[in-house]
Amino acid sequence: MNAFDRALYQAAPPNALDDTQSSPDARHLPIQRVGIKALRYPMQIVASNGETQGTVATFAMYVGLPEQVKGTHMSRFIQLLDETRAPLDAAGFLALEKTMRERLEAETGYLEMAFPYFRRKAAPVSGVESLLDADVKLIAETTASHGTRLTLQVVAPVTSLCPCSKKISDYGAHNQRSHITIRAEAGAGLSIDALIDIAEREASAELYGVLKRADEKFVTEQAYDNPKFVEDLVRDVALACHSHEQIGDFVVASENFEAIHNHSAYAEIYGRGKLPTRP
Repeated sequence: MNAFDRALYQAAPPNALDDTQSSPDARHLPIQRVGIKALRYPMQIVASNGETQGTVATFAMYVGLPEQVKGTHMSRFIQLLDETRAPLDAAGFLALEKTMRERLEAETGYLEMAFPYFRRKAAPVSGVESLLDADVKLIAETTASHGTRLTLQVVAPVTSLCPCSKKISDYGAHNQRSHITIRAEAGAGLSIDALIDIAEREASAELYGVLKRADEKFVTEQAYDNPKFVEDLVRDVALACHSHEQIGDFVVASENFEAIHNHSAYAEIYGRGKLPTRP
């Protein structure tokens, strides 16, 4: 905006600009979700160990719109993120969703934040440390029927080794990288690391950023001694989720990027943990 345009804008009284989106709508159709998606924004998050990580998160931000209102105020979503200075943990994320509904004068809302999450891991033999990333998604949703719920999703990279290949081969067995996805209704005590730990624990072997020769030997033999089909992976992870006190409804999926095929093997399972059912 040049100086002339800015002077004209400042000279106009605020009420001279029509608020079109707040005008009445005569079609009598409420909108369940309206807002913005695919917005990338820098954020600070609180890791499970209490440390702060800087990241660039991708947001989806929606509210419900009553039938009598023509449109929502799109700029308020971005302004809300820009005002968010404190590092976000689960409680802060839920508070952000509540503020979004209040700012947009809405009764229902949906807030989603997807970001890469880094963990420092020590190699199993040498102890050499490096970072390994997992894809994480936080979802806070408020509905008229269920109130506000927090959902946590992780996509953890692991190793899987085929039991059939091991059984029929004179030596060796095909193994591959797999992505285990856990999407869980989260209680207050459920952390990102807890879900990643479940996925890694039930895999044939874990992944690491840096491995020395002794480490590589260890993880190769560990996977060989612990073969699992894609079906085994989702069942074992689901069993761990079933017994978890801070997990409610969940979905577990595994995609194995097959080493001897040009396609993936995939399995998905649904269940519920021990988190008490909310009224």
